Amino acid sequence: MHNKSKVLLLKYGEIVLKGLNRKSFEKLLGENIINALRNYKNKSGRKDLFFKIEREQSIMTVRCEDINFDIEDIIPVLTKVFGIVAVNPAVEIAGKNIEKIKETALEYISPMLEGKKSFGVFAKRSDKSFPLKSPEIALQVGDILFENNKNIKVDLKNPEVWVAVEVRNNGVFMHAEKHRGAGGMPSGSNGRGLLLLSGGIDSPVAGYMTARRGMKISALHFTSEPYTSERSREKTIKLAGILSEYCGEIKFYSVCLTEIQESIRKYCREDYAVILLRRFMVRIAGIIAGEDKYNYDCLITGESLGQVASQTIEAVKVIYDGINMPVFRPCIGLDKYQIIEMAEKIGTYETSVEPYDDCCALFTPRHPVTKPKLGRVLGEENRIEDIQGLIDRAVAEIRCEIL
Repeated sequence: MHNKSKVLLLKYGEIVLKGLNRKSFEKLLGENIINALRNYKNKSGRKDLFFKIEREQSIMTVRCEDINFDIEDIIPVLTKVFGIVAVNPAVEIAGKNIEKIKETALEYISPMLEGKKSFGVFAKRSDKSFPLKSPEIALQVGDILFENNKNIKVDLKNPEVWVAVEVRNNGVFMHAEKHRGAGGMPSGSNGRGLLLLSGGIDSPVAGYMTARRGMKISALHFTSEPYTSERSREKTIKLAGILSEYCGEIKFYSVCLTEIQESIRKYCREDYAVILLRRFMVRIAGIIAGEDKYNYDCLITGESLGQVASQTIEAVKVIYDGINMPVFRPCIGLDKYQIIEMAEKIGTYETSVEPYDDCCALFTPRHPVTKPKLGRVLGEENRIEDIQGLIDRAVAEIRCEIL
């Protein structure tokens, strides 16, 4: 079958439930698909490729004008676009004619049935002007496939291969493959969040989970030069880059905490060091997120309840005391094994476990406090000189890159 007849059918789920707002969600999804394909062209060096996207009846079709390009090469790109639940490589049949449909089934589907034990056919007829109804289309296609393929049976409950025939207003399509998409909602359809991104396993997963619900995310990373190396920062940029394959362009901010950490070490008890440092981190993140030039709706963190000393309920209450914006913690109820499983699935795990010098780990006390009291924490914090100056200087030196 010539490549010019190959298309990709993109199916989406929750968007169809959005009622009067559905068109705006579809429009945003289309824009995200275009951006994902643009990034693919730039990275592959194939800027000469031109893709055509059409939207009709809860489905999008993607075609490529270059007949020598195998459109299935972009399936890994599209399965990462939030909002798409399935990608079906399909053949487009010229003309709405049952004989052409059956001819295509023999040519396109029969090779897929070799060595298989069972198949089933279902049809969808969105174009009601087509003379045959859906069951009749499925029956005729199934009959000709059964007659021309030996040692195979028809199973309409759990076949090894499902063959689909879709008669739509904009064409007739046939497919027998399904690639699962990322699902969720289109990126940018549900606010803007600032992800506190470390080089570890949890925070990239938290960013992914929040972005999957439609939130447009940016990342904030804390460094501690010269105690942390540029390599550590580059590793975190790499993690943000992996997330951008799912949710599009990401702004990556970095803030240096060296002066703050040295002040904590100089003036405060060792066992309160992590709690105090995280209070500074959250305060700085809240300032950045709330500024008009940044304007984020919430903070996103990778905390898992009780996983480490700074993530007990007592520590979380103290660390976020006084923060006047929502804080999303999508990993809060997951254990480490569940988070690792998700990290492996989305492709961040191998990068996350690379050795790196994290700014929090550098001054980790031997016996950190696990049940801090706010009064005692504030007492330790008030021993630090020029707290506001420390914060202001850190925020003033913020660095930003677009990934």
